[in-house]
Amino acid sequence: MSEDIINENKTPGLLKAAWIIAVVTIVSKLIGFIRDIVIANYYGATMVSDAYYYAYQIPSLSLILLGGVGGPFHSATVAVFSKLIPSLKQKPSQDVNKLYSTFMTATILFFLILSVILFIFPRQIMSLIINGGSQELINLASIHLQIMIPLLVIGGVVGIYYGILIIYNQFMLPNLSPIIMSLSIIGIIVAVNDDSKGLALAAATTVGAILQLVIQYPNIRKLGYKLRPNFEFVNNPHFRQIGELLFPAVLSSTVGQIHIYVDMFFTSSISEGAWTAIGYANRVFQFPVGVLVTAFLVPLFPIFARLVGDKDFEGIKNYFNKGVGVLFFGAIPIIIGILVVGYDAVRLIFEHGEFDQTATFMVTEALWFLSVSILPYVFRDSITRVFYSFNDSATPFAVAFSSIVLKLFLNWILISKMGFGIGGITLSTSVVTLFNAVVLGYFITRKMKMDYKSLFINLFKMVVAGVFAGAVCFVFAHEYDLVVNIPKIPFEIIKICLCAIICLGVYIPLNLLFKMEYADELFSRLRAKFIRK
Repeated sequence: MSEDIINENKTPGLLKAAWIIAVVTIVSKLIGFIRDIVIANYYGATMVSDAYYYAYQIPSLSLILLGGVGGPFHSATVAVFSKLIPSLKQKPSQDVNKLYSTFMTATILFFLILSVILFIFPRQIMSLIINGGSQELINLASIHLQIMIPLLVIGGVVGIYYGILIIYNQFMLPNLSPIIMSLSIIGIIVAVNDDSKGLALAAATTVGAILQLVIQYPNIRKLGYKLRPNFEFVNNPHFRQIGELLFPAVLSSTVGQIHIYVDMFFTSSISEGAWTAIGYANRVFQFPVGVLVTAFLVPLFPIFARLVGDKDFEGIKNYFNKGVGVLFFGAIPIIIGILVVGYDAVRLIFEHGEFDQTATFMVTEALWFLSVSILPYVFRDSITRVFYSFNDSATPFAVAFSSIVLKLFLNWILISKMGFGIGGITLSTSVVTLFNAVVLGYFITRKMKMDYKSLFINLFKMVVAGVFAGAVCFVFAHEYDLVVNIPKIPFEIIKICLCAIICLGVYIPLNLLFKMEYADELFSRLRAKFIRK
């Protein structure tokens, strides 16, 4: 592939694309937060909310983990199709369209079969997952699961749509479409108002997923992709490439879901509302971290894939270090914020209606222990994209699969033996994330030489700056509580905002003092913009 085509496919520029995606993702997650606030207000952390979130874990495997941005279907589409499209300005060739139809046909057939099985045996499946729950909880979760079954098929199809759109640099729509689901849930819950069993919540989720699929379709057609059922699954080298990448990647994501089922197994014995609290903690965690990871890895992944095709390993190394370095740089203030004002943020967002102070502390406890996983989380997700660019999803799968035993052991020790409660669940998740990051980081060196030295020297500088910034923020937050001590919304907002300003006011200058390149680059860009104005 020529350098001109690489440059064409990298337009818009990486940083510009990252900003676009970041802004759209922030909007999407803000609306997602409003959705969660509405759900918390109407259902609290109760058996009904537990039933919904227990049931949702199965269809969300398809819609979010497998079919979401960064999931296996999106990743396989980008990794294979981006190498078959010579120019983004032309309609896809007949062979590319045929491969698209074959992939779509196989995906729809697979998830239809799985949907039928789950629809027939929902109680048996939920009984396995909700080990310590009551029969009433299991029955309610089973009904919720049957209502949300269509999400399975939708998830795989949406994942392919996301991959196609991102190859053509259409970053906006894939990151905007989750807003449709959030708005659907908000609208239907508010309209129904009295929903004692949460059935409207499950139905709203299904309606939202259908709408999410519908808004993607016109752009796919406009690009020239047309679905014509094709069952030529054998003797098709490109489809075989997709399968070789997709199958281990799906298994890897499924392994991640097994981790969740392991957590559900242990959480069901803790307390009512515990699983709901962990779910909300994950949503708070994913708001800033998801923005960071999505913003930089979505535009980086197609570049990785094309550079691998050109065997430009130096280019991959440079882009990887720059991308992960920026992610590290942004992650440390997030960790500080969670540890210092996490409780205030959770109370501000969720403590309304049926969501009480006990639920707030449950969510915060889970969030504190989860926050330590941010650095290994962004490294793991970044290095996984490099493996996928090499058409290797088997290694991430093998590493993820090996961590199941570690997850079981840690949950057993922390929950059953040490009585850590909710915090033990998220602490074990953080340790497993670190394990996956370290092992994947080692195995990628068998494919290409990495420049970890400069990456981690910069990380050390950032951590030192973060420790100082965190200490200053902690002292300020403590003194603020002593002086103000008014748990009212305006004062909580002021506290969080002032902590953010102080954190960045200490963290960024210290990084500049340490001559940390990402801070220098950010400062130079901002200064250049203000000078132009």
